[in-house]
Amino acid sequence: MAIEARCILFEGRVQGVGFRMTAVHLSTDLPLAGTVRNTEQGSVELIVQGESGDIDLLVGRLREQFGAFIRNVQESRMSVGPRGAGIRVIH
Repeated sequence: MAIEARCILFEGRVQGVGFRMTAVHLSTDLPLAGTVRNTEQGSVELIVQGESGDIDLLVGRLREQFGAFIRNVQESRMSVGPRGAGIRVIH
């Protein structure tokens, strides 16, 4: 599979519910790299790079965990950058 990068914006009541730390936890067994941060608009932005299926799996896990809090998810593709290890939290 090809490596891709995506910017995924989770909207709803996603701040103050442990979303970022859970995203990090749910990604630990996946070969993904990226960042997750709160935005000033009240959403959470996940920038992630890896194989498409692994990214889809992480997004599915987040939807399952926070479905009641997520109102909308917007995804856009990005250019692939240098590969790192694991998703880290940016405060």
